[in-house]
Amino acid sequence: MTAKSDKAAGQVALVGAGPGDPDLLTVKALRLIQAAEVVVYDRLVSKEIMDLIPPQTERVYAGKALGHHHLVQDEINDLLLRLARSGRNVVRLKGGDSFVFGRGSEEALHLARNGVSFEVVPGISAAAGCSSYAGIPLTHRGLATGVQFVPGHLREGRNLDLNWDKLADPQTTLVIYMGLQSLPETSAELIKAGLPADTPACAIENGTTPRQRRVIGTLSNLPGRARDAGLQAPTLIVIGKVVSLAVDLDWFNLDGGSQ
Repeated sequence: MTAKSDKAAGQVALVGAGPGDPDLLTVKALRLIQAAEVVVYDRLVSKEIMDLIPPQTERVYAGKALGHHHLVQDEINDLLLRLARSGRNVVRLKGGDSFVFGRGSEEALHLARNGVSFEVVPGISAAAGCSSYAGIPLTHRGLATGVQFVPGHLREGRNLDLNWDKLADPQTTLVIYMGLQSLPETSAELIKAGLPADTPACAIENGTTPRQRRVIGTLSNLPGRARDAGLQAPTLIVIGKVVSLAVDLDWFNLDGGSQ
């Protein structure tokens, strides 16, 4: 940490809850959740994981959805600071891993710069967890030598600061977080940048949970297939040759849960 810790403050643990299956929590994450005095949690933390929080523990919702933030990021930063300075032990619980598109590093910096002690507990990222439960390895010899993670949020109808030429690499796997709304544009831009239209692609809704659904197609037809299937957020998009293995590796298929 970059600042002297406030000895009077409680501890803040930035805990990654993983993609939804409570069995994917780390031992340390579960221990901290069950010992916390306050849990500040996000929208993407699954009900199954929320049920592990003791009933006497105070819960504070700090979720964000497209177009609606219960608390803006600066308010969340200040909330964590106030709770810690009240002397209580706080768990900041985030879906996936808090340092992968989770803004956990911003919260950690705010605490560090204000002298509050914190620790970071990694979680299984949505990319790793959801793809594995969908039968898709992120890398595979002869199919993908690397992975690229990008956000799928739109602003004024366009993805932010994405280098489509770099992303349209047939030798890597592209994972798009919260990419359902922007999928039609993403597909069009990648094809325009040279990625073959028949590149395998998959949309995974509620990955790792009993509500998981996956829709498999190609770069060109996945937007229509996902729309026709009625997929909703949270949905992870995986694009690349590795998706071709999903049928053979479909170990988590629930009745009617895959297409």
